[in-house]
Amino acid sequence: MVKKFNGIINVLKPPGMTSHDVVSFVRKTLNMKRVGHTGTLDPNAAGVLPICVGQGTKVSQFLLDSIKCYRAELTLGFTSDTQDSYGNITHQKEVDIDAESIKNAVLSFVGDSNQIPPMYSAVRINGKKLYELARKGIKIERKTRFIHVSSIDVIYIKGNKVIFDVICSKGTYIRTLCHDIGEKLGCGGIMSFLLRTKTGPFDLSTSVTLEELRQSKEVEKYILPIDFPLLHLGRIDINPRVAKLALNGARISYLDFLNRDLNILIGDTLRIYLEDKFIGIATMKKDNKDKDYIKFAKLFV
Repeated sequence: MVKKFNGIINVLKPPGMTSHDVVSFVRKTLNMKRVGHTGTLDPNAAGVLPICVGQGTKVSQFLLDSIKCYRAELTLGFTSDTQDSYGNITHQKEVDIDAESIKNAVLSFVGDSNQIPPMYSAVRINGKKLYELARKGIKIERKTRFIHVSSIDVIYIKGNKVIFDVICSKGTYIRTLCHDIGEKLGCGGIMSFLLRTKTGPFDLSTSVTLEELRQSKEVEKYILPIDFPLLHLGRIDINPRVAKLALNGARISYLDFLNRDLNILIGDTLRIYLEDKFIGIATMKKDNKDKDYIKFAKLFV
């Protein structure tokens, strides 16, 4: 009998693999079809890549908006068609800029800004992935995207090399950030290294390598609970007397909450538990008689 798993594996993706490659590896290792990732990581980058398995795939949409943390290396004096060191170098220039000016340029990108996605990216325009067009030598106009950089910590500057840690919103291309810093300094810049250190509650300290996963005889120890990335949501425990209704996805009245002293607002997304077991995600609503209830968005039973 094939064993089925439900939850999330915090994979430490190695450089040289696509996110889809990692999904295929986990699918084969666990002998499961229902496997998916929670947002791509550049093939040449390494780092945290949560992989959802079984019913864990139902929470992937709730992880896409997670804050991302990276450690990156910027090499000044170069530009490339991919905005990183793996592409074709298109321009080279001597760098004669003092460390303080470099640091100020890097830190100037903290805050809100608009970023143009690189041509070598998985962004779709008219059904086509940009990298597919780029490989054919086709370059098209891209709309800017709003991004937010919460913080940048410059770790090291020596010559034309800059290492920094960045915390940013989803959809932020660190390659493009390096390119834009180089543009601001007037010398060009490419990303020469990238490590994703954290996405949401997943970080390097709880990650597992593909080799560890492949060799393990107790894969279960690497599978985090389905509700692990949802702990920032409010929790509702419901009365066992309405268990049948809940397990069928019916609306549950506020009167059947075991914990009613929470500061819950209409529209809030909540974790729902039955006899201390996580069973679903629901939204707080109000009916036309002004009575509060929850409506299930996802069930895990």
